Amino acid sequence: MITLRNHLKKGSEFKGKAIVVYYSGSGNTKRVANFVADELDADTFEIIPAVPYSDSDLNWRDRNSRVNREHDNVSLQYVKLASTEVPNWSDYDVVLFGYPIRWGEAPWIVNNFIKSNNFTGKKVVLFCTSASSGIGSSGTNLEKMAGTGDWLEGKRFSEKPNKGSVREWVRGLDLK
Repeated sequence: MITLRNHLKKGSEFKGKAIVVYYSGSGNTKRVANFVADELDADTFEIIPAVPYSDSDLNWRDRNSRVNREHDNVSLQYVKLASTEVPNWSDYDVVLFGYPIRWGEAPWIVNNFIKSNNFTGKKVVLFCTSASSGIGSSGTNLEKMAGTGDWLEGKRFSEKPNKGSVREWVRGLDLK
């Protein structure tokens, strides 16, 4: 699902057009993505699984939950998405890409999106949410998977960061 917004605010240090692409299982990453999009007046695109995850599917404490079965069985890690096609993808110069951290990595649900899109000519800035894990090698792994684009160092936020901390991070980005 894409939410269209106008180009970046006049006077912004960004040149070109930005989009915030994100996957959010429990809503934490979506909250940060919306803070980022609001700060930049950027478009958004939510990565949505064709078969949505329920709360019980996401319960990593339950060994029989969907995410645990997928984690334990690589053949289950290809997750079909509702869509991988961002309208007017070629118009975007900056992609802010958000996801939760699972087992120290980006969730495999984002892999299909990364592999399906060409990041040539785009600056990609990662952000993630986690209760305890750091961003780790998730950014490096996503960059390798994409094979194109100018991937910049990412930022890990707590599960529920405040709008001010996200705004401060966005304002400090050097994406000229």
